[in-house]
Formats: sequence, C-alpha cells, structure tokens
Amino acid sequence: MATTSDLIIVAVQRLQGEVPALAKLKLVFGLELTGGGLTGPAKSQRFRVEVPGPQVGEGAADDARLELSMPAAMFTLLAEEGELADWKDAYYYGHLEVEGDPRVRRLLGRVIGGA
Repeated sequence: MATTSDLIIVAVQRLQGEVPALAKLKLVFGLELTGGGLTGPAKSQRFRVEVPGPQVGEGAADDARLELSMPAAMFTLLAEEGELADWKDAYYYGHLEVEGDPRVRRLLGRVIGGA
C-alpha cells in the first residue's frame, strides 16, 4: 500500500505529464488532507510539496505560495486514477479548495485552463 507521500508524488507527476508547463513551475505549496466527520473526530494531515521534483515533506509549509485542501478520500481517488479534468471538477464542485497568492493562482489557472 502506497504512503500518502507516495500518492502526492504520483498525483503531481501525473498532472505534470498532462500539462508539461507545470513541470517547469517552481513552487512550494501546502496540502491539507482532511478526514473524520461521520467516522470519527475530524483530523487532517499537512504536507509541504515543492516542485519541480516533487519533494514531499510532512508538516505545515511555512514558505508556501498556495494552500490546497481537500478530503483525504477524494485525494486518494484522484491521485490513483484522476486526470486533469477530474481535478478541475473537484475544484469546481468545492472538493478542492485553493488559497494563497492571487498572482500565482491566476498563473496556475491560465496554465491549467490552456491544457
């Protein structure tokens, strides 16, 4: 069974394969995977992800330009099987939340929107 860090690497590499411009982007972002709710107390895992690479570390990303948050179960599904269109849908329907530097968000939106 793959670790969460391994799944993050797979997800980033898959997206970089679909959008080659992402492979050139130098960026640090934080990723929060939320869990709990009906199955128990709410909890979350936080990761620092640096691209290109990617390099993944556990814990908060104090130097992040963007913060991404999504349910852990949704992330696992997208990391294992998702394509760019699935990630766009997750964002559109509010499962993937993105906060941070507005300039970086616009740049990322243009790069992904053109794919």
